[in-house]
This record gives sequence, structure tokens and C-alpha cells, in this order.
Amino acid sequence: MPHEPLTQADVLLEGFLALDTPEGFRAELIEGEIVVTPPPDGDHEDYISLIPEQVITRSRTKMQFSGNKGLKLKSGGRCPRNHVIPDGTFAPTELRLYRGADPWMPCEGVALVVEVTSSKPRADRTDKRHCYARGPVPLYLLVDREQSSVTLFNDPEGDDYRQHCTIPLGKPLSLPAPFAFDLETGAFI
Repeated sequence: MPHEPLTQADVLLEGFLALDTPEGFRAELIEGEIVVTPPPDGDHEDYISLIPEQVITRSRTKMQFSGNKGLKLKSGGRCPRNHVIPDGTFAPTELRLYRGADPWMPCEGVALVVEVTSSKPRADRTDKRHCYARGPVPLYLLVDREQSSVTLFNDPEGDDYRQHCTIPLGKPLSLPAPFAFDLETGAFI
């Protein structure tokens, strides 16, 4: 029986899914490029720990949090699917989205993804933003350590968000429904 020949995108995806990264490292397939990130530093993890604490205790809708959950997202055309691992993912608890989920799950039901910039901030500022918009993931929160700012992207359309709000670290940032509270970023400083 003849087999369909594998496309370059299929070979890339197959190779990516077969990767065996060293402990603590994380591999993602973003817009046709395999990106391997080293373990985060302590400051990065400090930011990440402060956000779920506020969301879980202050959000109008009860939320579940997952750190480093693999998401399969629509591609911009250079690969069959983007495979992205946000620093944090929030979904309404009532959905029980993470229960029984594969290591790489679709983004339907995800309310917010969070990224804290690392040594390769372009991926968080641009590439991942486009991936999340195409998801579509309704809200994308970016903590930019280099620029000492927090940006909330919302209203995804096509491969970008139609709205964003950037504030300096230390100022409150209003999160819309389903969260409906002001995220305090003073502790980020």
C-alpha cells in the first residue's frame, strides 16, 4: 500500500515530538522553529508565583492554574501546529480543563496565558503573542522584566490582539471578566 510522502512540516513536527530535552529545559515548536529554553532563574519563578496567588484569591470566576502546560495552537503557516508552553495557564475551574488532558492540549477553554520574559524576550513579546492570538486565547499577560512593565493583550483577531494595555511595574492592572479585579504588580519590584 503506498504511503503519502511526509512534508517538511510533518518531519519537523515528528522530530520535535521525539525530542528528549535535559531535565528542567523546555522545548517548544514556535512558527516552524524549535526553541529550547533553559530552566528559569529565581526571579522569573518569583513573578510566576505571585500571579496565581492573586488570581485564585481575587478572581470573580473560580480559576484553575497550570504551570508549563503544553498547548497546541494554530500555525501561521510554517508548521502544522505550534506547540507552546506558557509559564502559566488559567481556565475556569468548572471546566476541569486539565483533567485527563494530553501533555499537548488544545487551547479551547483557556481564559488567560502568562509569560515572564527570559533570556529570549522576542519569543514572548512577538512570536508567542501571535500564536496565542491565533488560538484564540482571550487574554495574554506579559511580564517584561527588561522593560519593567506588564502588558495585557486582549481581543484576539487573526494573528494578533486588537487591544493592549501596558503599565509600569508597581501599578495595578485591571483584568477584565471573567477575572474582574486589579492585579497588583507592586510585589513584582
